[in-house]
Amino acid sequence: MPTKIETKTNELCEAILEQLQAGGIRQRIDTFMSDATARGQYESLMSKGQALQEKQHQGETLDPVEVTAFEKDRDALLRNPVASGFLDAQEEMHDLKHSVQKFVAKTIELGHLPTDDDLAEGSCGHGCGCHSH
Repeated sequence: MPTKIETKTNELCEAILEQLQAGGIRQRIDTFMSDATARGQYESLMSKGQALQEKQHQGETLDPVEVTAFEKDRDALLRNPVASGFLDAQEEMHDLKHSVQKFVAKTIELGHLPTDDDLAEGSCGHGCGCHSH
């Protein structure tokens, strides 16, 4: 027999899935995943970006040619509607996840459903990474 929290969590997850479907988020991700060209552009850009970050982290001077090439590839990726749709969908999923986590964390922290003012305070609980400084 599921507990009340398990039942309500399942209902929440169903609502989240409906939101992902209704907002076209899932479709944009699936379209991207089935487009080898867009995925290749994205993976190449992420690899180049990581290499630049590692160089910068190690204190190396970034080669302007590499930076320009990265920016050119980034612009090309953003002009690809499948890739830009995927990036937007990723951001929407992140925002949805953050919103749910914040609401649940604030409820547990405060011991009641949070108000708009409670949610606007910046922090959504210990360990969330979004604490106000």
